[in-house]
Amino acid sequence: MLIAWAVGLVIAFGLSAAFGGESANGATAPGSDSEQAQRLLGERFPAQSGDTVRLVVRANDVTSPEVQRGVGALLGELGRMPHVASVEDPYAARGSIAPDGRTLAARVYLDVTNPNDMPVEDTQRLLAAADAAERDGLEIALGGRAVQLAEATQSGSELIGLLAAAVILLIMFGSVVAAGLPLAMAIGGLAVSASLVGLVAAVVDVPDFAPIIGMTLGIALGIDYALLLVTRFREWRAVGLDPEAATVATLDTAGRAVLVAGGTVMVSMSGLFAVGLSIMNGTAVVTMVATLVVMVAALTLFPALLGYLGRRIDRLRVPLGRRRAAQISADGHLVPAAGWARWSRLVQRHNVFAIVTSVALLLALAAPFLGVHFGLPDAGNDPEGTSNRRAYDMLAEGFGPGENGPLLVVAEVSPADGDAALQRLQAEFSRTAGVAAVSPPRLNPAGDTALITVVPTAGPQEAATEDLVQTLRDDVIPAATKGTRTDVHVGGATAAVIDLNTLIANRLALLIGGVVVVSMLLLLVAFRSVVIAVTAAVMNLLSVAASYGVVAFFLEGGWAGKLVGIDTATPMAAFVPVIMFALLFGLSMDYEVFLISRVRESWVRTQDNGRAIVTGLASTGRVITAAAAIMIVVFAAIVPSDQVFIKVFGLGMVAAILVDATVIRMLLVPAVMHLLGRSNWWLPRVMERHLPQLHVEGAPDTFLRPVTDAEPVPSR
Repeated sequence: MLIAWAVGLVIAFGLSAAFGGESANGATAPGSDSEQAQRLLGERFPAQSGDTVRLVVRANDVTSPEVQRGVGALLGELGRMPHVASVEDPYAARGSIAPDGRTLAARVYLDVTNPNDMPVEDTQRLLAAADAAERDGLEIALGGRAVQLAEATQSGSELIGLLAAAVILLIMFGSVVAAGLPLAMAIGGLAVSASLVGLVAAVVDVPDFAPIIGMTLGIALGIDYALLLVTRFREWRAVGLDPEAATVATLDTAGRAVLVAGGTVMVSMSGLFAVGLSIMNGTAVVTMVATLVVMVAALTLFPALLGYLGRRIDRLRVPLGRRRAAQISADGHLVPAAGWARWSRLVQRHNVFAIVTSVALLLALAAPFLGVHFGLPDAGNDPEGTSNRRAYDMLAEGFGPGENGPLLVVAEVSPADGDAALQRLQAEFSRTAGVAAVSPPRLNPAGDTALITVVPTAGPQEAATEDLVQTLRDDVIPAATKGTRTDVHVGGATAAVIDLNTLIANRLALLIGGVVVVSMLLLLVAFRSVVIAVTAAVMNLLSVAASYGVVAFFLEGGWAGKLVGIDTATPMAAFVPVIMFALLFGLSMDYEVFLISRVRESWVRTQDNGRAIVTGLASTGRVITAAAAIMIVVFAAIVPSDQVFIKVFGLGMVAAILVDATVIRMLLVPAVMHLLGRSNWWLPRVMERHLPQLHVEGAPDTFLRPVTDAEPVPSR
């Protein structure tokens, strides 16, 4: 089996190297007005359809001969660099110099459409040339997506997460071998899934943040699943099973829970297909591949490793305190830890108070999400001091905030209409409230399409700009083109973001409803209980809402935002809560499966609801706590990323896992189950006859031998 994994890794790496694709960040709403504008730009204005770098110069007088010589020399140098198609002359282009004469802007056109295709080293050459041209009284900055990618720092989050996970595993198990097994399985799964990202990118559009999310998720799930398996294996060894029998028993019990848990994560991620965006499809496939590889590793690689290390599971102990002796009950089962058992009984006695307190806390955490502003973070949200941020601020100061988000209006002109239709369009745009400037129409060589640049008075993230786009589309353009055959579309990055947010908002209910319903059906089949399936869905929704609220609070840019590098009020991209929902709902179901599978195991054996809940919580409390701690440090490691999307994902995951593993699983779930009593296991007779028997709890009693006089057994 180990040889098979090694061969699989080599094959995956080889195929990815030979046929792998590149990441793609361009995203437009299919069929939207902005998509049609972008298509026309690509067909009729190819020179303007590629990616651009914005050169911004600030001086006391940018029209002085000395400044003109310096800017001209710099533009000439930039024009000779790789991947630069052409350079705009700001002294010849209308509107390139600010009214106060202190700021100048020029466009550097690249020969790549996707900024990811621009080599970082070539962008760094552009930045170095701009830095060399600066002097006292002359400030120069470059802005654009390619510049942002070149300035992004690499956090090494995967290594940091693995090191932190190793420390937590050592503390939990007290043995280097036991702690090393989850790490070995996670690294094996990570190596294979990371090698497959290139193949996925060759089939679907994979955004540059998707591999980071996929690898982080793979590490966290791999360690969590192995943690559950190692814990159960040691329990079986403690009750007297030999290593091979303990391995079989582990897969028959905890292995089934891993299958159900991994299945819920994949179901949740598949909900991203409902959005209808190619980059969402790519994100879904990358994360589903990572989850699938982890599941296969748990059921094949892990038992193969136990074949070598099963008898040595507790070797190389670390002196981290005294370990209690394992207690075996009269029926042969391991007695749960006394501390967790006491906590379980405390929740049982005060279940109503626990429910009210937990729900109130979750709703309070979710409250900030009510005031969240949706938009797309741009250069204005980059770290201070970066060239991209400086260029953004200089443009806003010199030309107004709307200069950072111009609207590109593309008009297909009928020969019968002539120039009159274009002049009428330009005049109507100029008279529209919220418009700062309008460029003269620029015709393509064929003379059948015109490009008009409309600069809003408000910034690209402001609601006034969105209102302006809707006004142009719904009122101004129809009135100006009435009686003509001129076809007009409003595009550009700002309009594309508006259309994208609208599309996602319209599909969000379908995504949430589909994921919740399918997950409930999966839990219904796994645990044969309508109540458990419904309550799990409701509690997971509460957990996701709380994490949304925490993220919205950090995005406000106050004291909390500054702690994680968000120093200005930052909008939340609409696709962020979509991806977060899919991730968080799936991971929340993981902990639900860990807990309920042990509760059901005790319920099937004793038919005592209270005892089953106490036993299940006491048996999994330590595992869920350690698993949550590992997930928290793994996802917290990506928070320092310069990319706001990655930072927000990390914050959301940390908040959700912390809430889920403490408030939800350790307090709210057992309290609700105690309150409902035997109703937890209600299943209509019609369903009982037709639902398949998955026996997710396994058959633990077949591996046990009852003892008449229960005595402590030394923990191995």
